[in-house]
Amino acid sequence: MKDAIIQAFDESAQVKVKFVRENIDKIIDVVQLIAQAFREGKKVILFGNGGSAMDASHIAAEFVNRFLMERPPLPAIALNTDTAVLTSISNDYDFSQVYSKQLSALGHEGDVVIGISTSGNSPNVIKAIDVAKKNGMKTVILTGGTGGKLANVADYTFIVQTKATPRIQETHITLGHAICQMVDEELFGNHNK
Repeated sequence: MKDAIIQAFDESAQVKVKFVRENIDKIIDVVQLIAQAFREGKKVILFGNGGSAMDASHIAAEFVNRFLMERPPLPAIALNTDTAVLTSISNDYDFSQVYSKQLSALGHEGDVVIGISTSGNSPNVIKAIDVAKKNGMKTVILTGGTGGKLANVADYTFIVQTKATPRIQETHITLGHAICQMVDEELFGNHNK
């Protein structure tokens, strides 16, 4: 059991280090994109399914509340949190439309949309990214494996190149934390100074 636990931590660390080295410039671009959107009064809109939904909620909460420093709240929303909206759209239309319909109602040109799908093949995330692009929103995808159908459709795509869903999700939330920290520093300065 000890060896299996150590192996899980080692694999997670290795995947994250490889990922950040391959994507550092793109991460910086997305940090600057989000910081500029906030400066312009735009918002960040996130969504996903299952564990990815929880990551979307987690990242939105870090922006709205705070991350490491005391600072004003930043406008972010996770579309997977409103049970009434999710169930009414699923019931009246189809689950594949739960995020696209919300983006049509809540998203505006210049907002930053972050879709999270470990497989890259979630129909509701795909439809939402399509709506976001058609309406002038900036699009970011967090995915894994080979990227699936979402591999080449967004302005910025982060693919965690492993088939292990836990390692993908662990890298996604680490990426989310890094983005939150760097956006705060872009907007409000380094809190360690």
